Amino acid sequence: MIRLTRISRSYGPVRALSNVTLSLEPGTAGLVGNNGAGKSTLLKILLGLLEPDAGSGTVLSHDILSQSREIRGKVGYMPESAAIVTGLKGVEYVTLSGDLYGMPHRDARRRAHEVLGYVGLGELRYRRLEEYSTGNVQRLKLAAALVHDPKLLLLDEPTNGLDPAGRAAMLRLIQDLIADTGKSVLLCTHLLGDVERLCRQVVILHRGTVVEAGPLAELRAGSGDRYELSWQHDGEAFVAALRAEGVEPLANGSHAAAPSLFSAPRSWTTVRFFELAARHGVVITHLKRHEEDLEQLFFRVTDGEGAAAGNESAVASSETVPAGGSKASAIGAPKN
Repeated sequence: MIRLTRISRSYGPVRALSNVTLSLEPGTAGLVGNNGAGKSTLLKILLGLLEPDAGSGTVLSHDILSQSREIRGKVGYMPESAAIVTGLKGVEYVTLSGDLYGMPHRDARRRAHEVLGYVGLGELRYRRLEEYSTGNVQRLKLAAALVHDPKLLLLDEPTNGLDPAGRAAMLRLIQDLIADTGKSVLLCTHLLGDVERLCRQVVILHRGTVVEAGPLAELRAGSGDRYELSWQHDGEAFVAALRAEGVEPLANGSHAAAPSLFSAPRSWTTVRFFELAARHGVVITHLKRHEEDLEQLFFRVTDGEGAAAGNESAVASSETVPAGGSKASAIGAPKN
């Protein structure tokens, strides 16, 4: 889907991207990072809206330097900014987007009605854009990105500015879109819960550099084998015995009351915990393999930076997005 090799981009003295190399397969992927990490710059390079200072790459097998027009014909882009044209009506705006994507005007007009209905703006299609709420502007931008039936969607902060109810509705809409059509989606956000809910692949940008990229399940397992462990009785000798065998405490390592986190070698077995505990007169009260979530992964690979992203991801994780009905027929390929 996307292949990049050593992409760099600067704005004067500011280095926005530095030697970005990544490979993403078709499907769903999340591009995450703190504000200023280079996410929006990378999206614009993928679309050919910005030229990199160095490096090369392809999107849907088209070269980002010489075939940007072909890329934009197959990719739908939902920008972070409002990007509306005051005075236009909803259907006129989405039709204009289809015109700019290279569609015949009649097809663009027909498709505008279809996708506006799909995103829930059918009754507002003749209302002027300056009368739209923030939530409706976000839906409008998604409709504009869908009008030409793209193979790949680049969504830049699609829940930006929305209240919890509006954000949940937008995530449900994107979730339905992925399930109904099988389109590939690159979701650019600093809300980690959104990515964990929707995406199978993840790219973590930190200060313009890719620090982790790949299938989320594999990256979460990449920190090695970790265990949550608690026990009764004096555990000083027990912990010392664990450390002698390469099992290192990561937090609360000397406190029996609260679960402690230990990092173990790949060859370690849970039976060995019980063997050492029995040898040192310790009773294990809690033992569980620790599964790293995206927030913990993000903090680990960025050296704990980005507390704001972590706080917002906690909000994201607390909300549920119910499954919606199928709407795939509304966003099929344009008819000739």
